This record gives sequence, structure tokens and C-alpha cells, in this order.
Amino acid sequence: MTAKKKCCKDKPRCKKCPVVLMRLSKAGCAERIDKVHYKVDNKVPKKVLKEARAR
Repeated sequence: MTAKKKCCKDKPRCKKCPVVLMRLSKAGCAERIDKVHYKVDNKVPKKVLKEARAR
């Protein structure tokens, strides 16, 4: 998945937001390939995704 260039300030954050992808990688549900590309697991727990998207 490719992250967007910058956050669109939505509430909750969108799934392609760079902040969400960074939080998912810290939680162990995604792997950072380079600066904007991430490999996200197929089954991300709902609770983890909700916490990552929170403002």
C-alpha cells in the first residue's frame, strides 16, 4: 500500500494516511518497505486499526 503525501485531517484518519500506516507498522501489523510503501497484513485486528485511526 502506498501512503498519501500528507494527511487530509479527517476524523477518523483514512486508511492510507501516513500516520495510520506508521502506527500499524509499530503495532506489528504492517512492514515498512521504503518511505511511502508499506506491506499491510490481510487480517489487521479491528481494535488495532481503530486505535491507529484515532485522532
